[in-house]
Amino acid sequence: MAHHPLVRGVRDVAALIDGHGRITGRARLVWILVFGGLFLDAYSNAALSAGLAPMTKQMHLSSDQVSLLTATAPALAIVFNPVGGWLASRIGRVPPLLAAKLFALGGALLAAFAGDFTTVWFGRVLVGVAYGIDFAVAMALLAEYTPASLSGRLNLWQGVWYIASTGNLALTLIFFEFDTGADIWRWSVGSAGVFAAALFVLQLRFLVESPSWLATRGRVADAVRNLDRLYGIKAEAGEPEDPADAPAAAKPVGFRQAGVLFRGRYLSRTVLSSVISLDQAMQYFAVGWYLPVISLAIFGESFEKATLGSMTFNAFGIAGGLLSAYAGRRMGLRLSSAAGFAVVLVVLVVMGLTFGHVPTWFAFILPVLFIFGHSAGPGANGKSIAALSYRSEVRALGTGVTGMIGSFGSVVGLYLFPQIKDGLGLGHTFLVLAVVPLSGLITCLLIKWEPTRAAAEDEQPLVGGAAAAPAAR
Repeated sequence: MAHHPLVRGVRDVAALIDGHGRITGRARLVWILVFGGLFLDAYSNAALSAGLAPMTKQMHLSSDQVSLLTATAPALAIVFNPVGGWLASRIGRVPPLLAAKLFALGGALLAAFAGDFTTVWFGRVLVGVAYGIDFAVAMALLAEYTPASLSGRLNLWQGVWYIASTGNLALTLIFFEFDTGADIWRWSVGSAGVFAAALFVLQLRFLVESPSWLATRGRVADAVRNLDRLYGIKAEAGEPEDPADAPAAAKPVGFRQAGVLFRGRYLSRTVLSSVISLDQAMQYFAVGWYLPVISLAIFGESFEKATLGSMTFNAFGIAGGLLSAYAGRRMGLRLSSAAGFAVVLVVLVVMGLTFGHVPTWFAFILPVLFIFGHSAGPGANGKSIAALSYRSEVRALGTGVTGMIGSFGSVVGLYLFPQIKDGLGLGHTFLVLAVVPLSGLITCLLIKWEPTRAAAEDEQPLVGGAAAAPAAR
């Protein structure tokens, strides 16, 4: 009889996945499907952006209504990021992901067939709920599916984000060629519903619950079964050797135990991931208001040319997002974030000092460098570093809290900096905004935590924490 390794708890599960060192077979399909949810989140956001101008014209929206529609999804994500993390800790990773697809589908249908502003807004509420839940859970699940040697691949979500945004813009151009007129925004938003429905069916059929989460709940036999289903890893379920590893000790971590994120060894990790998440969201969504102006100036004021211009900027986001996986592996997530913040800092200072006094080609290069530096560094790491910094039983809550802080940064970027722009002008606004990447850069240099370089002995059982299973994953 062949001898199979014994699994007593989540540490053994993590060791087997790390030792396997590959994402193959069903694990690869599942990995792609989880990333598909992140694609949907980005696509849903881009769908509103691409169709906002014709929607505004058709429905006679005021500037306040436009601002409300724009900020609704990230505002709702502030609440539902931690809710998603809490659900994932309580009931598993897969059920919240499936629920998020249903919310996204409902939101897309409501908006696409809306006859008034209120209905469109309710649709965006559902999209915000889906966005908040999906991102918090998906990053935690991807971290638990991925061998430690391949952890840098989590940063690919940033490239997926820009690919989704570009894909929606391209599809919108196709709809434009079919002479959909002012209803083009309905096609753009409605197409997100098609993706949501397809993803729901595929995830329902193929997703496999995280073996690590199952082990934290004492369901070792189920964890062993899913290791086989995902990776073809043959193992045997055993009894925990230490009473602290017993199922009774594997209590789920909820909001009342969230304080564990802010004490002991987790304090510096939470501060680092939160600052990166907050600052990258603030800088991106603030400068995002300026990119359409550049696009119109470079590519012309027609719908087709402006859309092609936005796709050009996104192309550099795709390149940076894909490079972030390599940079994260070679430099570590902390130092690659610092490098990205440094690039963005220099670009914003130059934009602030030279705005309105440089040739058009130079004005085009600056935001290109901004997008590339952002996506290759902190833009990707803002999500990934949290997913890799916590043990399995607190990971979903940790990514949820970090996502909540990032969503708050999105709202601040969308609302606060446009107000500064109206008061100070665009050039001075860039100089003020430079404080944000400076904050991120300083934090990355001061806090030395690097999850991709962490030693296994770093992950010892929590003392007085919510759970005691001694696992890293």
